[in-house]
Amino acid sequence: MPTTPARIVSLRAAGTCLVVELTEPVPRVLHWGADLGELTGADREALALTADGPILNNALDEPRRFTVWPTEAEGWQGTPAHHGHLAGSAGAPRPALAAVEHRENPDGGGDLVLTLTEPGAGLDITLGYTMDPSGVLSVATGVTRRATPEAAPEPYDLTQVTTLLPLPRRATEILDFTGKWSRERSPQRRPLGHGTYVREMRRGKPGLDSPYLVTVGEPGFGFRGGEVWAVHVAWSGDQRYLVEQLPEGAGVHASVLGGGELLRSGEIRLAPGDSYQAPVCHYAWSPEGLDGLAARFHTLLRSRPSHPRTPRPVILNSWEAVYFDHDLDRLLQLAERAAQVGVERFVLDDGWFSGRRSDHAGLGDWTVDPVVWPHGLTPLADRVRALGMEFGLWVEPEMVNPDSELAREHPDWVLGPAAGGGPTARHQYVLDLANPDAWKYLLQSLDSLVDTYGIAYLKWDHNRELDEAVHGPDDRPTSHGQVVAAYRLIDALKDRHPGLEIESCASGGGRIDLGILARTDRVWASDCNDPVERQSIQRWTGQLLPPELVGTHFGPSPSHTTARQSYDGFRLTTALFGHAGIEQDITACGDEELARITAWTALHRELRPLLHGGVTVRADLGDDAVMLHGVVAPDGASALYSWVRLTTSREAQSGRVRLPGLAADGRYEVRVRAELGLPSFHQTSGPQWLTRALEGWVPLPGAVLAVAGLPMPTLNPEQALLIEVRRLP
Repeated sequence: MPTTPARIVSLRAAGTCLVVELTEPVPRVLHWGADLGELTGADREALALTADGPILNNALDEPRRFTVWPTEAEGWQGTPAHHGHLAGSAGAPRPALAAVEHRENPDGGGDLVLTLTEPGAGLDITLGYTMDPSGVLSVATGVTRRATPEAAPEPYDLTQVTTLLPLPRRATEILDFTGKWSRERSPQRRPLGHGTYVREMRRGKPGLDSPYLVTVGEPGFGFRGGEVWAVHVAWSGDQRYLVEQLPEGAGVHASVLGGGELLRSGEIRLAPGDSYQAPVCHYAWSPEGLDGLAARFHTLLRSRPSHPRTPRPVILNSWEAVYFDHDLDRLLQLAERAAQVGVERFVLDDGWFSGRRSDHAGLGDWTVDPVVWPHGLTPLADRVRALGMEFGLWVEPEMVNPDSELAREHPDWVLGPAAGGGPTARHQYVLDLANPDAWKYLLQSLDSLVDTYGIAYLKWDHNRELDEAVHGPDDRPTSHGQVVAAYRLIDALKDRHPGLEIESCASGGGRIDLGILARTDRVWASDCNDPVERQSIQRWTGQLLPPELVGTHFGPSPSHTTARQSYDGFRLTTALFGHAGIEQDITACGDEELARITAWTALHRELRPLLHGGVTVRADLGDDAVMLHGVVAPDGASALYSWVRLTTSREAQSGRVRLPGLAADGRYEVRVRAELGLPSFHQTSGPQWLTRALEGWVPLPGAVLAVAGLPMPTLNPEQALLIEVRRLP
């Protein structure tokens, strides 16, 4: 039950807290970050007493405050919490607190719900803060136009809603991400200066260059150290992130961190009684660098009721094995070989539906091609299941080729201006999911496929971006409506098929966010399976997502996307740390390579509980040519690390390297896992511990492993070494 709050309330969990003072007209944030502990009445009064700064020259005649819903009414001249207008009027919102609910959970965390009223436009604003036991603070915002007799009939045009939280003076360095096809989540850093640093995504999805998780911290923060604050916008469409610092600060705080959906003009028009629910923004703080942030988000995701609970099956996806060349005999041979090497889920990729001999035609015609598949997919699906594997299928429901029966029969279902679409991308347009007939057609088509063929898994792709996302004769913007309709489509399909699993794919990693993951079961990190590129892509995808949600497949050499030649042991080791799979024609592999693949699937099944339930750790190294990453069991009893060399270095050796996540006072033993073959070494021999660890377990104390560090071997480029650790009684 909600409690009657004191004047100052807090949400606390896992060493972090949010403190809000219920001032009027609008509450203000006193603190967000490190847990201040159980505050007495005197403590709370002291916090409030120190929450006002000086009155500045040439400024308001009272101290500036940063509230939960900042507007110009309080002298805030940064980005407002919302802006809009009522037929050109009501441009100076003055919200006021109307109601408060505050709940504390016994396991830590709780909820704070603030209701504000804005009389000028007749708005009710609900601002809900939920502190998860992981310490992640999720903020949900809703704006409703009151339906009253005196309400003006004109709609209120809501043009932006932004969730904002304050940052302290020491948070002066920004880390976010950019990218492109086959190079997603490339990190970029910059110092925070005065002004507004904004990232806007106008692609109809987060995009391959998604900011993903915007982090601000102490200068030089790394994986294992530094105080950091971060935000993620859980939305699968247009997005807006910002970090903002004004010369006068934000109350006694220095700057603000925020995000929300990027709204197109005229997209959200609230008639009396209408509501807009903004995407949830997830905030997290950590005193232990990026690994501390990742641990909070991984814990949050693993606690969801919808999080996968069964072991993640090893996958073989047919794309890089056969491409569009679908032949039943060849695919049956591929399935036989997949079962032999230990695959648990066989996925038929693009090329199975009507007219689909290339990417130029067929999208939208979701029936099995009768020419290529005269007996449907049943012969393949039945054989896959008889071999002990699940059967999965690739689809791209949100898209349509102009060369398709669907586009010819229903041109009005194609998303775009009434005057006609612009250029195609990947030879396709977008299907207007906000059209109820198009939405119903897709649900019926997908439902029939899943029913007919007993499909356990859909690889759900979304290849092109949304340009000119308008529909209807008046070209009404519908980027928001497209995402809402896609969510409803996935939800409806899963309601009909509760056991169905779905992967979010979008030309690789172009739609990875916690909005889509609220209804799907994993993401495809990238179309690039080149292990050198994948090392970085997977490392940074793991900043938000735990390994079991990230598809990590190995492909052939040379790579399909980069033409890079690579050693199969390196490809296999790279793909081990996630939801593992194969993207290769393994019927063409020799006996030696097949033996390593079989050993790899067995190793993955053995280590899967650790890999998919442990704590992700990454070492801070001064040399970008090498990486050390791993997973440590939650109780610290076991760990697996990968020592990786990408290129050569100026240094001849790496020296001692600490293994993160182990206890300094623990007793351990170490061995090298060589089932996938040993890497190529750029040295004559040693180090001595390595020589012994190749033969069996070597006892080593935590003081050496976690504090002094292990002298690491020098590998040749594009090589990786697997190191297993277990704690002694």
